[in-house]
Parts: sequence; C-alpha cells; structure tokens
Amino acid sequence: MASENCFDVTKYPAGNPYEDIGAVINSIIADIKRGQPVSDLNDGGKPGAVIYIPPGDYRLVTQVVIDVSYLKIVGSGHGFTSSSIRFNVPANELRHWHEVWPGGSRVLVDTSPESADGEAAGAAFYVKRTGNPRISSVEFADFCIDGLHFIDDGSGQHDAENTYKNGKTGIYVGSANDSFRITGMGLIYLEHGVTVHDADALAIDNNFIAECGNCIELKGMGQASRIANNFVGAGYRGHSIFAENYGGVLISSNNVFPRGASSIYFSGVVRSAVTGNRFHSFYPGMLVLADNSCENLVSSNHLLRDREPWAPMQKYDNGLDDLFGLLRIDGSNNSVIANHISETIDTQYIKPIAAKPVIINLVSGSGNYIANNHIVTTTEKSQSSDAPESACFSTQVGALLSTSNLETLEVTAVKVQEGSVRNTVLDSGSDEQVQLDRTMNAFRATPVIGWP
Repeated sequence: MASENCFDVTKYPAGNPYEDIGAVINSIIADIKRGQPVSDLNDGGKPGAVIYIPPGDYRLVTQVVIDVSYLKIVGSGHGFTSSSIRFNVPANELRHWHEVWPGGSRVLVDTSPESADGEAAGAAFYVKRTGNPRISSVEFADFCIDGLHFIDDGSGQHDAENTYKNGKTGIYVGSANDSFRITGMGLIYLEHGVTVHDADALAIDNNFIAECGNCIELKGMGQASRIANNFVGAGYRGHSIFAENYGGVLISSNNVFPRGASSIYFSGVVRSAVTGNRFHSFYPGMLVLADNSCENLVSSNHLLRDREPWAPMQKYDNGLDDLFGLLRIDGSNNSVIANHISETIDTQYIKPIAAKPVIINLVSGSGNYIANNHIVTTTEKSQSSDAPESACFSTQVGALLSTSNLETLEVTAVKVQEGSVRNTVLDSGSDEQVQLDRTMNAFRATPVIGWP
C-alpha cells in the first residue's frame, strides 16, 4: 500500500519542479500540514513525510520554507563536481569534458538574494518555527544544492567566479532545533553552505561541502552536535567549519581542503573535541580557538600547510601572515595533544620576509596543555601550473606527495605570549623552538641529537 506521506516532486500535481522546485515543495509541505492537523491522535498524529527528488536538474526560484518536524527531503545522488576548476580553465578545453556541471539530484539555486531583506533571504531551504517544542528531526539527504555562479564583488581585484560572493545559502536553520540530520549532500558555489542556529544534537555527516564561501556554520548557541566524515573546503574569505558559543561539539574524521581562510574557527566554544581529522591549508590560521574558547580537546589530527600550487588561484589568500600561527589559541584549559603538524613552504613566500613562522601561537589563557605534538617544518622550491583540469589535479597531488629534496625550515614551534601563565608545553619543540616565560609556565623540550 502506497504511503500518503511520501511525495515525489516529479509526480506532484501542482507546479513544475523543473522550473521551480521551491514552489512544488512548499505546496507539498502545505499538504502535509493539512493532512496532519492533530498533534495527539492514537499516541501519534503528526508522523511527518518524505519528499523525494529523483536525479535531474531542478531550478529553485521560490525559497523553500520548512516549519514542520519529521520531514525528510531526499534525492538519489549528491552530484558534486568541481565548478572552480570548470570556471578556471580555458573555454576551449570544456568542449572535451564529459560533463561540465554538477549532477545527481541537483537543485539549481536561481534566486536573487541581493534584492531581498535579511541574512536568511538568500537561503534555498529556510527552516524556522516559533513556539514549543523546538522543530525536530528535519533531514536533508543525498542531493546537490548548486549556487551556480559567484558574482563580481565590485573590488576589481577578483575574477567574478572566484569571489565566493553571491548572497546564496544552501540550508539555513533560523530557530532552535533538535536532532536535525544533514547527510550525503553535495553543496557547491554558495556563499554559505549550511548555517544552523541554536542546534541540539545536530548531525552533519558524510557530505561533500566545498567551493563555498563558508561551508558549515554553527551560530547562536548550541550543544551536543557532530560534524564527521565530511569532505569540506571553503574559499579564502571564509571558514570551512565555524562554531560560536557551542558546547559539546564533536568534529572528527573530516578531510578539510586547503583554500578556506580557516579549517576550523571556534569562537567561545567550550568542552568540545577536534579529533582524527586531516586539515590542509594554503594559509596561516588554519585552526583557531578564539574568544575565550576553553576546555577543548584537539588531538590526533594531521595538519598540513603549504602554498597554493595552481597558478589561477595563487593571487588569493586570507590576509594573515606567518606570525599569526597555524594553530592559534585564545582561551584556557585546552588540550592540544599528539597532533602531527607539517609546514612545507619556499622561504620566499613567508610573510613578513625572513620571519620565523609560528606553528602554535598561544595568545591568551592559562592551564592549557600542549604535549607530544610532532612538528615537521621544511622548505623547497615551489612549482606551479596554469594548465587545464588534468594539470590542476596532477600539480596539486604532486605537490602534496613531494617529500624529497627538502631542507629544514626554522620556525617557532610554540609561542606562549606574555601574560599567558600556568600553561604546560611538553615535547612539542626543541629548546630553541619554543618561546615562553619559563618562570610562569611549565616546559619540557623535545630531545634533539646531541642533547645532553
């Protein structure tokens, strides 16, 4: 027996999903609300529904507004492929490509947010409900949200398709929520991929969220949420993973790509864990604990900093110099334990000129525990390529795999700024590589050859 609570956007009698899937989904949600009017009927009454998006291209002109719990919007493929490469190769190369756009169950965001009002106005999917209880168990799974193009930012300094600006957001959750799930999604060329306010038990798992201005943003305040097993990569102006005023966030097993202004940026985040991730960055400031972020665990991660090897993107950066720190801490009682940190960069690209890059920069706080981190810093001559897609891939992978002909790069492995006291630094740099007030902080150097 067919369920009355399952809907296929291509079979729904109202609207045309290929011209405006937003209007179709809004009509379906209205149907769901009409069909489930009673909140307590036989120990149930509002089971919610599933909205299915088959593989295909569907333009979204009307914002989808979700104000019902237990709703799952699901497709049959995240459809991600690189639009950044597509927009940075010569036009004559594209005629030889097998495909040039993302695919799968693909929603093409065709809104005009610049004429709308408020930060939520540019969202393709806007989730918000007032009253009690909090909206719960809304799920997005296995489809692509494509912002299509970035736009000229008016500065004259950026190619339009590399600005990471268009006012568009994939999924925007504007009210307190519980047990949301975002899984198997592909989000691309959006100024904001996923923005969630006031989350409790949010799961963002196994997605491909990249080539967005900002990828994952947890705002307002929240707790007990998870970001795991994702491929993530923001642009040079934004954060790959951002959280503010959250507690109990678990960030694990993510592969974070290198062009974001930061891989992770915490603002006032407490009692959270960043474990077992692989972070790659072309700029300093790849992992930041800011605004009195306290009692966080950063452990067993692999962090790599090198220089952008692909010529079309080498003119962009996040504006930070190498004294900022790859990992920067403003807060107390954090543990930074057993991470592998690599920096490989030609000295001509270090800023300021002739500076010793800072790897871990503790700018403020007490009671922090920095221990058993393996810091490998080397320098070699950089190579670049302005060739098309295949060379972009081979150039980046070749740079990543290069481990020969390297020389040691002098760095400050750990710097504890003046005024930061009662911190402990153990086996995370040699005696010469660590700067701190040893009368106010505990220190044990990593042994070196010839050390007495």
